[in-house]
Amino acid sequence: MVRSLIVSAAFISLWTWFAPRWIAAGKGVPLHLERGWPLILMVAGGAIMLLCIFDFAWTGLGTPAPFDAPRRFVTVGCYRWVRNPMYLGMGLFLAGEALLLPAITNEMFLMIAILWATVTVFILVYEEPTLHRLYGADYDRYRQHVRRWIPRLTPWHAELAGQTVLR
Repeated sequence: MVRSLIVSAAFISLWTWFAPRWIAAGKGVPLHLERGWPLILMVAGGAIMLLCIFDFAWTGLGTPAPFDAPRRFVTVGCYRWVRNPMYLGMGLFLAGEALLLPAITNEMFLMIAILWATVTVFILVYEEPTLHRLYGADYDRYRQHVRRWIPRLTPWHAELAGQTVLR
């Protein structure tokens, strides 16, 4: 759990703290905290990321980092709804942050678009082939029922699909 928190904190702070401040360098960016709904996006995105980090550490026995990936296939929690909830949570958080920083909103949304494209390529080239290689039919069954980016209306249940669920 400690490994997961350290790796996640470093990665999340890079994109949610350091990157926006680098983009805003010298612009004197005021926060617009009177806008409540961007804060709701940030809280929702942050909660999703924390739940995923917990599931990776507790169920998967690893971290979100490829160099210390989960040792078990994680299909619990947010992963029952969508295959990449951690990335979606980060996107929600960054979108909320972008809306709180009007001086750099456009730059932040450009960064989000570039990150989404980069992450999608990473998923297609590395993550999905690696998960298929490691978990075979279990991953293929999961992939058939849970979409990459668009959440399901109802949670997927691995045990109903004949998979072993580790809790």
